[in-house]
Formats: sequence, C-alpha cells, structure tokens
Amino acid sequence: MRALQQTALTGPRAMRLITDAPAPTPGRGEVLIRVGAAGVNFADVMQTRGTYVGGPRAPYIAGFEAAGEVVAVGPGVTGLEPGDHVIGIGSGAFAEYMVLPATGAAPVPAGWTDEQSLGLVLNWATALAALRLGRVAAGETVLVQAAAGGVGQAAVRMAMHCGATVIGTASPDKHDVVRALGADHVVDYRSVADEVLRLTAGRGADLVLESAGGDAFRAALAAARRITGRVVVYGMAGGEATLSNRELNFTHPIHVIGLHIGILSQAAPDLFTELTTELAALIAAGVYPPGRAVVHDLADGPKVLAELESRTTVGKLALRP
Repeated sequence: MRALQQTALTGPRAMRLITDAPAPTPGRGEVLIRVGAAGVNFADVMQTRGTYVGGPRAPYIAGFEAAGEVVAVGPGVTGLEPGDHVIGIGSGAFAEYMVLPATGAAPVPAGWTDEQSLGLVLNWATALAALRLGRVAAGETVLVQAAAGGVGQAAVRMAMHCGATVIGTASPDKHDVVRALGADHVVDYRSVADEVLRLTAGRGADLVLESAGGDAFRAALAAARRITGRVVVYGMAGGEATLSNRELNFTHPIHVIGLHIGILSQAAPDLFTELTTELAALIAAGVYPPGRAVVHDLADGPKVLAELESRTTVGKLALRP
C-alpha cells in the first residue's frame, strides 16, 4: 500500500512516500479501515523530531488520526462491521489502510464524509474536555490561544455556545478567521497578557485554554485571573515552559490543569464517553458543523507538515491516500 514513512527524527523533510508498505492486520479488539482521509496535527510534527513523549522511533509509518470504511474486524469486536465508516486514533494513519482500537472508533456522523469528521475524537473532544475541566460558566471570559487552529476553532465555537465572552489569539493575518467564528475579541499572540488585562479591566481571564507553549505559556499565566483563574494546558507547539511552586505562591496564584485527550480516554473512559455523547448533542444543535479540512494528496504530506510547523496554516489539515 501507499504510505508515508518517517525515515529519521530530523523533521518533516525526512518523510518519504513508499508504495510497498505491508497492509496491517487487525488484532483482538481492533478494526482495519480503508483510510478516506487522515488528519494532520502538530503532534505529527513533534513525532518527526522525536520530541513527542512516547512517540515512535524511525523508521515508522506516520500519522495517527484517520477516518474511513471498516473493511475487517478482529476477534472480540462487537458493534462494528465491514462497511461502517468510523473516525479514530491509532498508528500509521498516513497510509491507504490502518488499524484502530474498536473501543475508540466513533461513527462518522450521518450525512458527513470521512474528511468532514476529522477532528471529532481529537480536536473537538480536546476542546470540549478543556472547557469541562476548566469549569467554564456563562458570563466568564475565556482566552483561547492559537484560536485559528483546529482545536482553537472548536474551542471558540463551544465557549461562545456556553455563554462566555471569548478572546482569541492569532497572528494578524488570521484575525478575520477567528472573528468569523464569533469571537468577541481577537488579539495578537505577541501581546496577549497586556491585551487581556485591558479588555477585562485588569481582572484577567477566568479560563485560559493554552496550547502554544514556550513564551506564550508564560503570557497565558499572566493573563489568567488571580486566585480563581484556571489555565488548561493541552499543547506545547512553541516548546517547553516551566512553572515553579514559588511562582504559584506569589506570582501566578492560579489553577493549572494538564490535558492529553489520549491519556484522558484511557484513564477516565467514562468521562470520554460523556464527551462523545455531548459532542453528538452539539452536532444535533448545529454548534458543531461538518468540518472543512484543507485536503492534500498523501504525497504532499512532508510539505504540509513543514507548513504546519512554520505556523502558516489555518484550521484543520488532511491527507487523502
């Protein structure tokens, strides 16, 4: 089968299209899908550089998010059969076929294409989990870092639906994208803390959804409301950042919550089920519309990941085998 193989942990340019990769076989509790569309995420970039904790070692078939048609089921699988279309997370998504854990495979919503469902169990589930763990409430101010990205766009829509005042951060060329989502304010990511404090009369944001990492993480801490403010961290696109117990005592007395949707699904499966149920309700209410991924051919994968790494992309990206 056609697949994208990461040959070395030196970045997206070390990714190669191969045509003789062996098709995987589903094991117990797994399903084999014919990939209709594979999602491209910043975690894919991190994996190409060996900075993703627990990530694969080269050489490996890249990608981990895909939607497609079930073509075979492994022993012990119930509720899924060939012909069903599902979206899920596994290994080797940048290929014509991949294996998914059956328990984590969600049905593609009725009337949606495979590519329209990308982000259901990753971007939208992460955004919803961040809002729930952050205890969002109507009337609060929510700061969404990287609001033009896949998770960011989902978070803006859902925070607005919850009745929050939403401030989104983005580079100036992406401000119109965030405004079109309904955000109340859009600020430059390079002046986050000052702008948030100005917009909130010095109080700060009640909830900050932080995925930018690096210096932006420090700005997120400064933008959060003291004592009652919450910062949910679910990404580190800009690199690592640290927070000391001294700072939590004196400089940033706030609540900091870590989130990784894959770990959540394993450690708190009941909560993950609640999230997927709530997502279905959001779809029915029109809050979560069919996705509009920018789709590229599988062979363009290295170029697409390089552009994502350089922060020149907007919204959800996908590859079609």
